[in-house]
Amino acid sequence: MNEGYKTKQKTLILDYLKAVDEHVTAEDVVNHFRNNGNPLGKATVYRYLEKLVEQNVVLKYNFASGQSACYQYIGEKEAEHHYHLICVKCGNLIHEKCGYMDEVAKHLSQNHDFALDPLKTVLYGECKNCRCEALK
Repeated sequence: MNEGYKTKQKTLILDYLKAVDEHVTAEDVVNHFRNNGNPLGKATVYRYLEKLVEQNVVLKYNFASGQSACYQYIGEKEAEHHYHLICVKCGNLIHEKCGYMDEVAKHLSQNHDFALDPLKTVLYGECKNCRCEALK
């Protein structure tokens, strides 16, 4: 990854993304550093996250209108194939590797000439915790 010159802030952000190994919002990044006594400006965080997306080091997910984009470090490897499930009650984001969904993608390709992108596929419903709470 050729970034030109590296600043301490860029190194901190990249190290954080590598360490969390999950989706985070720009706000999550800002809050992490603020809470650890090393505040970073929002504009700096947004700019650098977008630069990492352009360099294919970070994936950017836009799940729903009005929700913040999420970012995930992938480094030099190809993004791991998985689907996203979002609970409409609590907002929990679940990563799911599912052979059945792979079969759905295959069916869509073969029978409907449509290529499903698993990294951008989002299914909405209720998670187990919210369903259990509703039964109480």
